Amino acid sequence: MNITIPELSLVVLIGASGCGKSTFSRRHFLPTEVISSDYCRGLVADDENDQSATADAFDILHYIAGKRLKTGRLAVVDATNVRAEDRKPLVQIAREYHCLPVAIVFDLPERVCRERNAQRPDRNFGPHVIRNQLGNLHRSLRGLEREGFRYVYILRATTEVDAVTIARQPLWNNKKAETGPFDVIGDIHGCFEELGRLLDRLGYQLDRSGEPWRLSHPQDRKVVFVGDLVDRGPATPDVLRLAMAAVHSGDGYCVVGNHDLKLSKALRGRQVKISHGLAESLEQLGRESEAFRAEVIKFLDGLVSHYVFDGGRLVVAHAGLRAEMHGRGSGKVREFAMFGETTGETDEYGLPVRTNWAADYRGSALVAYGHTPVLNAEWFNNTICLDTGCVFGGQLTALRYPERELVAEPALRMHYEPLRPLAPASSGPLSMQQEADDLLDLADCSGKRIVHPRLGHSVTIRPENAAAALEVMSRFAANPKWLVYLPPTMSPAETSAEPGFLEHPAEALGYYRRAGVETVVCQEKHMGSRAVVVIAKDEAAAQARFGIANEGQGIVYTRTGRRFFTDAELERQLLQRLASALSTAGFWQEFSSDWFVLDCELMPWSLKARELLTRQYAAVGAASGAMLTQAHHLLAAAGARGIDIGELSASYAERQRDAQRFTDAYRRYCWPVSSINDLRLAPFHLLASENRVYSDQTHLWQMAQLHRLAAADAALLLATAYRVADLADEDACQNVIDWWLDLTEKGGEGMVVKPMDFIPDQGRGRIQPAVKCRGRDYLRIIYGPEYTEERHLSRLRRRALGGKRALAWREFALGLEALERFVAREPLRRVHECVFGVLALESEPVDPRL
Repeated sequence: MNITIPELSLVVLIGASGCGKSTFSRRHFLPTEVISSDYCRGLVADDENDQSATADAFDILHYIAGKRLKTGRLAVVDATNVRAEDRKPLVQIAREYHCLPVAIVFDLPERVCRERNAQRPDRNFGPHVIRNQLGNLHRSLRGLEREGFRYVYILRATTEVDAVTIARQPLWNNKKAETGPFDVIGDIHGCFEELGRLLDRLGYQLDRSGEPWRLSHPQDRKVVFVGDLVDRGPATPDVLRLAMAAVHSGDGYCVVGNHDLKLSKALRGRQVKISHGLAESLEQLGRESEAFRAEVIKFLDGLVSHYVFDGGRLVVAHAGLRAEMHGRGSGKVREFAMFGETTGETDEYGLPVRTNWAADYRGSALVAYGHTPVLNAEWFNNTICLDTGCVFGGQLTALRYPERELVAEPALRMHYEPLRPLAPASSGPLSMQQEADDLLDLADCSGKRIVHPRLGHSVTIRPENAAAALEVMSRFAANPKWLVYLPPTMSPAETSAEPGFLEHPAEALGYYRRAGVETVVCQEKHMGSRAVVVIAKDEAAAQARFGIANEGQGIVYTRTGRRFFTDAELERQLLQRLASALSTAGFWQEFSSDWFVLDCELMPWSLKARELLTRQYAAVGAASGAMLTQAHHLLAAAGARGIDIGELSASYAERQRDAQRFTDAYRRYCWPVSSINDLRLAPFHLLASENRVYSDQTHLWQMAQLHRLAAADAALLLATAYRVADLADEDACQNVIDWWLDLTEKGGEGMVVKPMDFIPDQGRGRIQPAVKCRGRDYLRIIYGPEYTEERHLSRLRRRALGGKRALAWREFALGLEALERFVAREPLRRVHECVFGVLALESEPVDPRL
């Protein structure tokens, strides 16, 4: 016998003790799929036959079965299950998780069960037990389907049991292997002409020369209809012809809408209320042949409630679908997918008031749906309603997936008067998503969290680090809606063996050469403060994209999310100048964007690090200068008195020079700021704009764009100097080293070495996106005035970089993930999962000097 079970179901094995259920389950199912009542008794009482532990054992069994079904995994219950009351909680569990219960009954002769139990010394009970179990089984056998079992298989002989094969049948909605690309089209309602124009804009070709019609796309894209093909509009039969042709040829998919279901019932002669445009469909189809109407009935009856595409990343349902219902097959799932959920009330137009299921949606899949007409399609918690009321004079909208782009075709006219006027999904100047993002949930940023960025492995955020980040974000951070990115830390190059050097370009170049990188871009490292600039074309654009009103056209913030400027007027002037430079350079038009995110260095260093300078560096410089000067005088006086001071005088003279080098090192990066004219902004990454994150561009491209921008306002914007080196060319590498030596000897901080590609190929392992190589004198600020003495260098050369590099990579991956989620218009909580993660990782115990 071949037994077919749904791939996601609760399989209940039913039979008396000794009928072979456990042997059967071991043969046909994975050990992790089978939940045995005997095993659960053993967990509770250390004895699988301890009947006093039965109640607790079944609590465990039901719990595990529920958890498996919740996560979309098959569960097999191995217990006698011969009474209806034993099976009732199992059917309830299957219904709770919208799965189909399957009964496999072992109705074997009593003699077989007794003989098998006799061979098992642990089964010490009388023959009446098996007799009673079989009696209970036979009394309830006919009622299994009434109990709720959708599939019932009965095995009555050992030969039947031995001959069983089991086939797992994918659910009709499981199209996870179909990865697209797709064009998901909203409610059509008989608007064939607008549909044709939209398909033409999307690049489809429709051949109407024969029957059936043929729809195709040169890039093999597939169309997906969200249902409600029919009613109200002028050409329902042609819409059906096109949809049926696309589905039957494999070039399209369609889910059922409530109007489609009602039309199907009417065509089959069922009694339905002729309203909401059904009369128009019946009249139009009445002019078609009987054969065509029969084909329509068959097509509509075969439509499923929803589809799950692209490995579970895309779900299409007519009225939307909660996350826990994705890929499930119950009646409740079908009802929700077609009608949504209502409160039981009606509005002033007599239409049902629907609950906003999308407001609570937290699923990872994008849900595209229709059903409730809105003026414009709008992203909300990774869902989008594509019913933009074409039949009511609105437009017909398609979602291009995976591009997440919207294409809309205006209605030619109002085909049907709506009961309720078309209105925006949101009532104010902010979008639904922006309104929802005004309130962030503490649960989304507290406790242990595991983030899964596109790059690399998952990133774990420890609870104690999350708590520290939460305090910073709550007390000091800027408006969270601005914080779409936090920059990563950066690892230095390996320790150099060059005499007198802790860091040297040879190690940075060698690191990438060993990693298989062919070309690097070496950029001057400015000694300023890291600054992220989020800038919009104007305040209206800032409100439209970021949902922020009355805070200007942008913000400058630090790498920990705090406002960079305490002087709001100075920030306003800087942003205004930058916006003008973007206009002069043609960026707004060229990139088709009203906003940009830039990663920059803002100088002078003293603008942000004033307290650090005065309390730490200046104090060290002043104290060492005073002490060493006094020591020099004392040593000179001692020498004048004939005291042998040996090498002390030379040693202290060198220490005095080191102290002066230390003071000179930080003073180079400090100057007073009295106006915008005293600031210099050096952008080195063009990170993102509308619909684009620029991680797919090379660092050479980045430099070219930002040099163009800097040229538009050379008084404020500083073009970062850089060199390109072929790592196989020794002369090119030596030129980079000489350039670095010249930069650092003149007081520069050093350089940053980056692979040509923004995201380096990880084929040889996790390659750092950048390494810094700091100058000899600059490192005095980090390690102290006298670190270059060999006794100190020999100790510092033992520094470990593994932790720093792991941290740098994790923060890099999270930063890019945050930008990608923001550009994809995901909810702010999803963006902040990554931004918050970067901030939390800053609490990791890594040497801050690296």
